[in-house]
Amino acid sequence: MKWFILSQSFAMTAASVSFPFYLLFIQNLGNSFSSFGFAYGLFTLSAALSHRLIGKLADRTGGFGLLIVYAVGMSFLFLLIPSVTSIKMVYFMQICLGVLGAVQKTSEKVVLSEMPSNGGRGKMIGNYHFWTSFCSSFAVMGTGLLLNYFTIHFIFYGCSVFFLSSSIFMVISYSNFQRTHKLDEKRTIGN
Repeated sequence: MKWFILSQSFAMTAASVSFPFYLLFIQNLGNSFSSFGFAYGLFTLSAALSHRLIGKLADRTGGFGLLIVYAVGMSFLFLLIPSVTSIKMVYFMQICLGVLGAVQKTSEKVVLSEMPSNGGRGKMIGNYHFWTSFCSSFAVMGTGLLLNYFTIHFIFYGCSVFFLSSSIFMVISYSNFQRTHKLDEKRTIGN
């Protein structure tokens, strides 16, 4: 569980840090509030339309692999954000970010439901949300200070590295989950 928390903390930190600055970034590319609203609407619509398909895919493949796809995909997209120069590119990015956001949201819940819990499941999920939110809160506060010394592009590149780190920690988490799950199965069969 600790590797899963670490992985998701990196992803949540990157998403939390970048979100307010991404909104400022895309607002500068649009020429009206309607284009900004449309861009955000595309994000939520693409997420909504992809949730069912992602849910079916998660049932077949499991949540870990999809979370790795999410983290690598976000890492790649965040490398591209600084080169976005038109509102059409923003719309395309919003669709991609919406789909990847849906991947994260659904897959995270699948993985949490599969995690063994020694105590109560609610306690485990509460602990998970505490640590991922705790790390994100400090990162968001610190980002304002960093922007005094770096450009906004630096934030997106740094977040890309955080998403990539998240994928690496997710691979470790999956490896540990598989090992633990096999041990639990052997114990169950042996009893």
